[in-house]
Amino acid sequence: MKLHELSPASGSRKTRKRLGRGVATGQGKTAGRGTKGQGSRSGGGVRPGYEGGQMPIHRRLPKRGFTNIFKKQVAIVNVKDLNRFESGSQIDDVALIKEGLVKGRYDAIKLLGNGEIDRPVQIKVNAASKSAQEKITAAGGTVEVI
Repeated sequence: MKLHELSPASGSRKTRKRLGRGVATGQGKTAGRGTKGQGSRSGGGVRPGYEGGQMPIHRRLPKRGFTNIFKKQVAIVNVKDLNRFESGSQIDDVALIKEGLVKGRYDAIKLLGNGEIDRPVQIKVNAASKSAQEKITAAGGTVEVI
C-alpha cells in the first residue's frame, strides 16, 4: 500500500446537503424550511427554551434551596499524596499545583490525614486536620498553618 492509495473508510465521509440550488435537486425553492412562518424567514427562529407560548419548563418547576454566595472553595490534599515529594522538601501551594495535587480555582488548601507518610516534609497550608499534623510530626516533618 502506498500513500496515494489511501482513502477513508466507506461511509465515514458524507457530503454536505446543498440547499436552495434549484427545484431539481429536491432541496430547492424553500430549501427544507417549509412555506411560511417564523422558521422560514432569514434570521427567524425562536430563542433557546421557548416552547411556543406554553409555560416553559424552567418556570413550571418549583424553585427550592439556597446558594451561599460566600462559600469557600477548599482544595483537599491527603497525607498519602505527600509521599511523591522528596524527603525534607518544602511544600507550599505552588509546589502542590506543580505536582498536580491541586487543580482549578480555590480559596484555601486543607491537609487531611488519610493515608501514611514515611518521610519528613515541611508543608505550608491554610488548614490541616489534627490527624494530619500528628502524622507529619511523627514522620519528622513540620506543618505550618498560614
